[in-house]
Amino acid sequence: MFIFKAKLFRARLYFRGSPGAFSTAAQQRSTGDECGPEEPSEEPKHPLSDCALEHRAIKLEEQVRDLTERYRKALADSENVRRRTQKFVEDAKLFGIQSFCRDLVEVADILEKTTESAAGQAEPSDPNPTLKKIYEGLSLIEAKLQSVFAKHGLQKMNPVGGRYDPYDHEIICHVPAEGMQPGTVALVTQDGYKLHGRTIRHALVGVAVEAQE
Repeated sequence: MFIFKAKLFRARLYFRGSPGAFSTAAQQRSTGDECGPEEPSEEPKHPLSDCALEHRAIKLEEQVRDLTERYRKALADSENVRRRTQKFVEDAKLFGIQSFCRDLVEVADILEKTTESAAGQAEPSDPNPTLKKIYEGLSLIEAKLQSVFAKHGLQKMNPVGGRYDPYDHEIICHVPAEGMQPGTVALVTQDGYKLHGRTIRHALVGVAVEAQE
């Protein structure tokens, strides 16, 4: 007990002799509270100059013009492709039977010649009624066939008296121009046909030329 009291007495003497110990610690705490943690300083930003901004704006405008021009070209190309595709589909619908029509007009030629032959034999004075009925039947078939042709856009040319056209006619002979202008079609040996305005078989014709004395 005596030893504890002696130590306590020494401690009191020590703190009395050095009063600055507490004041120094308090000042350090107050100084630390006032200053607080240091914040990192931000570096000042350097804005772009007016010249750099103007140059950048010009480049952006050029890019916009270039992209706009590319877009217009792509749009025009796609529109052309669409039109060509649509034209191809329409032509396929119209002229898909072109090969069939070429074969069919040959049948029409045979029918026409047969009808003309029957007409020459079935004279009004001929007492044979069978031949007359055959001729009438062939005439009806030929008329019906031409009607079907017209329904599907297939038409026979009638070039006699018209100007020679190399896209529609094929010359097989020349004949003297008697009462006709030179260069006109004087006769037809084989009919030509058009399908929706497109020539699928040329007419075989004789063209009138000036008579040589």
